[in-house]
Amino acid sequence: MIWLGAGFIVGLLIIPLGLGLARVFGLYSCVKECETHVFTLFGKVVGTIDKPGLQFPIRYFGPRALLIPFFGKKYVVSTALRQHYLRSQMVNSEEGTPMGVGIWYEMQVKDPVSYLFINANPDGSLQANVTSSTISTLSNLEMETMLEDRHSLSRTVRQAVSPLSEKWGYQLGSVYIRKVAFTDVLMVQNITEKVVKRLVQVTSAMKQDGENRVGLIKSETAFKVSQKMAEASASRPSIVGKALNEIAKDDPEILETVLEVMEIEGLVQSDASVDLLPAAANLLVQLGDGGRNESAREHVVEAVRFTQK
Repeated sequence: MIWLGAGFIVGLLIIPLGLGLARVFGLYSCVKECETHVFTLFGKVVGTIDKPGLQFPIRYFGPRALLIPFFGKKYVVSTALRQHYLRSQMVNSEEGTPMGVGIWYEMQVKDPVSYLFINANPDGSLQANVTSSTISTLSNLEMETMLEDRHSLSRTVRQAVSPLSEKWGYQLGSVYIRKVAFTDVLMVQNITEKVVKRLVQVTSAMKQDGENRVGLIKSETAFKVSQKMAEASASRPSIVGKALNEIAKDDPEILETVLEVMEIEGLVQSDASVDLLPAAANLLVQLGDGGRNESAREHVVEAVRFTQK
């Protein structure tokens, strides 16, 4: 039992040590997802391994793989998709307005060998290339075009950058101009004031137009109502006359009574003063001058006629 325990402890020490020595001497290599291992020997590229998992270089490169740890080098290159955002790149519009442009782009290493040995700083070079292409594409454009045609301008930038990025081992993904902003604070304030004034004008114009429409509808409605009322007033005498004619044909006495009632009703509605005198009374009327005599005479005639009836 003692020997078994001692052997187990020695195994726990020897196995990691052996695996570490094997890795140092390049007997195996662990390749992760989205990763490529580039092997060089005597300053020349021997080959690459991009298949994920536990890989044995001697299987790919033969006996010379045993010399790589001593006379060569292994480079680990990430081939995962990466994203980068460049903020506030200065561009002048056609009107001379300074604008800040934000550029977002994707990149992925497709050729690890070119990525390692063609350019000493491929990331910085790609960033500078994207910036310069964006500035050259957007410079001296109309402000309206810069604000509205960002999709087509982004494709133009990508077409300009892609050929050179491929030489550096990159594959350029999506390129998009995400933000175009004003950098002058005073200009932003002036534009804000103009927009507010324009909104006030539009709002007042809409309000006035609504009031005009409401007034027009009211006037049209009042005209139609007055027209209908006039038609009704014009047809009333005809209707009343027709009814009276029918009454006269059937019973003249009823017609006479109706006329008397209508006459008395008109007299009451006129607010005229009526004096009722007995039929046998002696009447003395003092008449003045002008219109008063005529008015008094009419009152007397009406009173006498009403009394006789």
